[in-house]
Amino acid sequence: MKTIEGDLLALAQAGHFDVIIHGCNCQCRMGRGIALSIKNTFPDAYKADLKTKKGAQEKLGTYSYAEITSNDASFTVVNAYTQFHWRGEGDLADYEAIRSVMRKIKTDFSGKRIGYPLIGAGLAGGNWERIAAIIGEELQGEDHTLVKWNGASA
Repeated sequence: MKTIEGDLLALAQAGHFDVIIHGCNCQCRMGRGIALSIKNTFPDAYKADLKTKKGAQEKLGTYSYAEITSNDASFTVVNAYTQFHWRGEGDLADYEAIRSVMRKIKTDFSGKRIGYPLIGAGLAGGNWERIAAIIGEELQGEDHTLVKWNGASA
């Protein structure tokens, strides 16, 4: 896993990634954090989320996606269903869902340049060390980069 600081969305728009992934809940909200930024910047990603069944437990470990062309760059935004709900305190990340979706992403996007934020470790309250280990195992051999938000555009 490579790690850089920056703005994941700006980096994607500048052509640095073929695929960007963010963690979503299964409630079709995208109302806070990077999900809200994606919803506002790439509305087609939110439309893809809305095509899924709201509140469906079976979405955990799967994803929806949208193909985006922005600033002369083309890339895929992946809405990875890594937590069931956003309500409540503590750790809301579903580690098996994270493992399952990363396994699917490796299969479906092998050979692509993949970028992601601290999936499951922000608003979901998950343990980043545990999540990073899962991502590292499931995306082994792929070109994947953690982008830590630095509050500035790329």
